[in-house]
Amino acid sequence: MTSRVPSLIVHGGAGADPTDGPDELRNGIQAAIDAGWRVLARGASALDAVEAAVRALEDHPRFNAGCGSVLTTAGTVEMDASIMEGDGLRNGAVACVAQVRNPVSLARRILDDGRHSFFVGAGAIEQARALGIPLCEPGELVTERQRRRLETIQAGTVGAVAIDRRGTIAAATSTGGRAGQLPGRVGDTPLIGCGTYADSTIGGVSCTGDGEAAIRVVLARRALEILKSVEDPARAADIAIDVLKDEGRGQGGLILLDWKGRMAFAHSTPFMPVGTRSPAGAVIPF
Repeated sequence: MTSRVPSLIVHGGAGADPTDGPDELRNGIQAAIDAGWRVLARGASALDAVEAAVRALEDHPRFNAGCGSVLTTAGTVEMDASIMEGDGLRNGAVACVAQVRNPVSLARRILDDGRHSFFVGAGAIEQARALGIPLCEPGELVTERQRRRLETIQAGTVGAVAIDRRGTIAAATSTGGRAGQLPGRVGDTPLIGCGTYADSTIGGVSCTGDGEAAIRVVLARRALEILKSVEDPARAADIAIDVLKDEGRGQGGLILLDWKGRMAFAHSTPFMPVGTRSPAGAVIPF
């Protein structure tokens, strides 16, 4: 097998406000890059790397995932996450979970278990217990910041895509949903092919933004089909966002990495915090 140059790209959501704590945003993106890169640098898998990077973002209250999740109209947290490995197209996903600090790790355990791909609500919590994922009280995930923002519409998600030395690509995405969403609403994040997709022969994608629009155009898988056609990650990302706007009738962003380790991102929103890491170093372009 040909050795690849490991690479990692992360995002903090297409709904982020660049004027609201920019240093906090940068520090959070840096922490995610560092967490994922430590895994890749020691020769571990891309799957481990994207899980580590997304966990770091879930643990940071500035991002709409994990302990920073936005609230539903009922004032509760309902989180979604998915993760995918591009060699065997293995995947795991959860939706509407409220007692797990790191939904991406529950999605990972579901992937590893291999019997099923997707659990929601109470069934996802039972899987967490069965698979040894620690639970918490739902109220522990509700921050005062998000109580104050309940009436705003704050789209956002976090995600990561990586390629390891063996050429395996993995992608992961996690979200607290949309501020003020109705309880039980699920967007694109846990839907394989919509919010997340990885195929080691093509590339990997993590999406953010208007979940309903991404579902309409199956955005993550669509982006890889575009990449396969144009063979240019930056161009593919731009075209995919045009598809999201024109056909999906929504706004958002995505990060993308191809089988050669080339990274790109695009968004139609005013801002999307992104960071990349390769052997050449880290880049946080904001």
